[in-house]
Amino acid sequence: MQKQRVGSVRSHRILAIGLIVAGAVVVATFVAAASGQSTKNTKKTISVAIVANPQMQDIASLTPSLFTAKTGIKVKYTILDEGKLRQVTTRDVGAGGKAFDAVMIGPYEAPQFGVAKLIKNLTPMAKADKAYNYNDLIPAVRNALSANGKMYASPFYGESSFLMYRKDILAKNNVTMPLHPTWQQVATIARKINTSSMAGICLRGKPGWGDLGASFTTVLNTWGGTWWSAKSNGKPDKAQVDQPAFKSALDFYAGLVQDAGEKDAANSSFNECLAQYQAGKVAMWYDATVAAGLLEAADSPVKGKNGYAFAPVNKTKASGWLWTWALAIPRSAPDTASAWKYIAWATSAQYIKAAGTHTKGGWAAIPPGTRLSTYRLPQYKAAAKAFAATTLSAMKAAPITNPGTTKRPGLPGVQYVGIPQFQDVGNRCTQFFSAVIAGSMKDTTALSQCQQIASQAIR
Repeated sequence: MQKQRVGSVRSHRILAIGLIVAGAVVVATFVAAASGQSTKNTKKTISVAIVANPQMQDIASLTPSLFTAKTGIKVKYTILDEGKLRQVTTRDVGAGGKAFDAVMIGPYEAPQFGVAKLIKNLTPMAKADKAYNYNDLIPAVRNALSANGKMYASPFYGESSFLMYRKDILAKNNVTMPLHPTWQQVATIARKINTSSMAGICLRGKPGWGDLGASFTTVLNTWGGTWWSAKSNGKPDKAQVDQPAFKSALDFYAGLVQDAGEKDAANSSFNECLAQYQAGKVAMWYDATVAAGLLEAADSPVKGKNGYAFAPVNKTKASGWLWTWALAIPRSAPDTASAWKYIAWATSAQYIKAAGTHTKGGWAAIPPGTRLSTYRLPQYKAAAKAFAATTLSAMKAAPITNPGTTKRPGLPGVQYVGIPQFQDVGNRCTQFFSAVIAGSMKDTTALSQCQQIASQAIR
């Protein structure tokens, strides 16, 4: 896998520099200051950009007591939704800015930024830090953040994607969900159980390559479609958005949401679907496996009511993605030493244990999918019994090197195409696809415009 991540430095600089987002982005900032810690004893402050997901918000609230109080290092958090986080980090890291000491990225960015020397190689620090325990990292997750044997980001949590559903609702409708369902089976069930008060399924519809683009691309893959064909050298050949498989996948996805999906689907992504599922407004949800810990959390209103099935398929054996939100240090970071101290703590087995007893969600809601030791914790094994085994199996089965039925260009990836151009193309095209879901644009118009964008991007 690591050899396949080798690419030209020039092409990777395109991602970092060519896709820099211009303009100001309004950010929400959370400053973690040690409880009871005087400013005299606090010698340093670092700035960290993270995604606005529940586990990250947990660590922001725990940082004062569990990190700052012991190290004297204050952490100023910038907490953003996925789309804005990617804009801000791409702009700052690509331009060599000094806004952040650490940034949260994933397997799409880490290898490309790393090869382009825009973020630091964490391997020497990770291996030298005995408390960090480099060998405890799940190999597939560590490799996804690496290139040429060098790890460029440390995983905070890891995930695949799968189907979550309300067992009681399906039972009420005399429906049984297979452990390995097809998309046709899921669609049939969703339409059957859909009511005016509870949607049959929640699927991402919010524009963004990591929002609608992520879940839709897993459907596209298993439908036999792809964004671009590949040349023998792994570079993109021709845009494939105008091919029948792409149209079939988009029509299926949009049609399912329109028939049995959540309200305001065109503005819904992970957090919105999570809220609707927990509120009893949707009966099924296809999304990240990390959500299961939130559904089974001690304070969840749907705890114990849920079933879990592998990502639905059509023409492939598996379709679930592999992703990890991870922390990296920009090349131009003002304080590398303090940034590593923070990262080593935030992504450690020690923090995972602390989260189990210091968060409202309890052991089920700790950051999963990064360390082998997590799955040996008795408390986590008990709390995550309903989903832990399926999560690990899904991550292992994620077809990261061969996600579809034809060869794809670039570095490995399931819900994204590992080339620099995908970020911009995915963001722009999902604007059209979201409009199709909303009923404000015809599929043929959306596909035609996206084909043009995808073709021009690789010229």
